[in-house]
Amino acid sequence: MIKGLYSAVSAMVMNAARQQVLSHNIANLQTPGFKQILTTAEDFMQNQSVYSPGFPQTSSLEYLGTLGLGTQISEEYIDFQQGALQDTGNPLDLALQGNSFFTVKTPDGNRYTRDGRFLRDADNTMVTIEGYQVLDDAGQPIELPDGDVSVSPEGAVSVNGTAVAQLGIGVFTDPRTDLQHTEGNLFTGPTASTSQDVPQVVQGYLETSNANPSQLMTQLVEVARSYEASQNMVRNQDELLGKTIASLGRIG
Repeated sequence: MIKGLYSAVSAMVMNAARQQVLSHNIANLQTPGFKQILTTAEDFMQNQSVYSPGFPQTSSLEYLGTLGLGTQISEEYIDFQQGALQDTGNPLDLALQGNSFFTVKTPDGNRYTRDGRFLRDADNTMVTIEGYQVLDDAGQPIELPDGDVSVSPEGAVSVNGTAVAQLGIGVFTDPRTDLQHTEGNLFTGPTASTSQDVPQVVQGYLETSNANPSQLMTQLVEVARSYEASQNMVRNQDELLGKTIASLGRIG
């Protein structure tokens, strides 16, 4: 019965953690460039070996196998699958194709992002919607004089036909292993690209979140039902344990 409680409670804890991750993904369905967080599960604690008494003619124990003590959240990882591109018509909205990331400067250091909602601030500096400076290929802020901004597919930035900067774009062979999520839409990783692929910039578009709304809602319902089932199991195990203790007390 104690093992049954372990299994049920661990399932409740795991589903609560899964619900938190799913809620985070749902909250960012409208966030450009958002990459959903996925979770995996593993056995809670080590599987324990189970034996049964041997045949009547022997006192040896017969090995039956292993018995798990429940489940728990294992690794959380980012799904870097590309989201769809949405036409905005805004010349400072930029999207990336492939495993490319814009480089921005934050108070905690340089970070990578797929969120291309860029602005021209009061100092004519190219910044993110959070106010972080967008960096060029030399790691410097990009200055945007007044005028019409044009960005080539290779990331060359021009104003009124005059070249002003080259976007600092990191291209990674495998973002899942090269990058680590920090917060929001930001990632940290190596200062140099790990892929020789040429970045592809699409001006006037934004990459949408790669989270699937209907899929997330289905998973949220499954998690809620699983949590409720585990909760009922805890209640049943508690009742059985109480009845067992009461019976033993009467025998004594």
